Amino acid sequence: MFQFKKFSIQQDKTAMKIGTDGVLLGAWAPIDNMPFSILDIGAGTGLIALMLAQRTDAEHIEAIEIDADAFEQCVDNFENSPWNDRLFCFHASLDGFMAELEEEEYDLIVSNPPFYSENVSSGNAARDQARQNMSLPFSDLMEAAGLLLSEDGIFCLIIPYKEEPDFIALAATENLFPKKITRVRGTPTSEINRSLLAFSRMQVRDFPVDELTIETARHQYTPEYMALTQDFYLNM
Repeated sequence: MFQFKKFSIQQDKTAMKIGTDGVLLGAWAPIDNMPFSILDIGAGTGLIALMLAQRTDAEHIEAIEIDADAFEQCVDNFENSPWNDRLFCFHASLDGFMAELEEEEYDLIVSNPPFYSENVSSGNAARDQARQNMSLPFSDLMEAAGLLLSEDGIFCLIIPYKEEPDFIALAATENLFPKKITRVRGTPTSEINRSLLAFSRMQVRDFPVDELTIETARHQYTPEYMALTQDFYLNM
């Protein structure tokens, strides 16, 4: 079990464990539009949805998860949280979920998608599904965001930095445009390896772009990372 300040996460059944990417996205996602409804695509343990339940007053926070074990664990984590009346997880693929919807819209959509393009098996089918973007191609994710995002909605995700230009171009085909970008590096001397991206339907000429460094040395976190995550990690 992973204990946060206001909730805990069981992760023994899930292929992909809690990692920095999920925590970053859950803490960073802009909520200045005061979301009423939130959707987490590919919820895993439910971490990001739980973080957003803590950060917002959103009445409807829904998540979808295709893997049966991860879905079961997500449901348990939701039910054991202080916000179980606002959280709901669907056991479905994105396509299956979309087929069941009737004009649903969400004010905030988040995803920590699988983004490894190689299809070499690790020997663990669930882990491969969680890591490899064949199971949730960026094009499918962006198409869903274009359809499901409310007029003033925000779509947020974390992807490899090298994918950023292509993803921004892909978003433009759905008339979604960058609202905020934060590029992440592990240490001051390491290369940028992640991009936190927020999109909206409004085209902003001078949207903020900044950088975040996580550590100065092993377990020596930067003030910026500590400020971002201090409401969640026990020892921040």
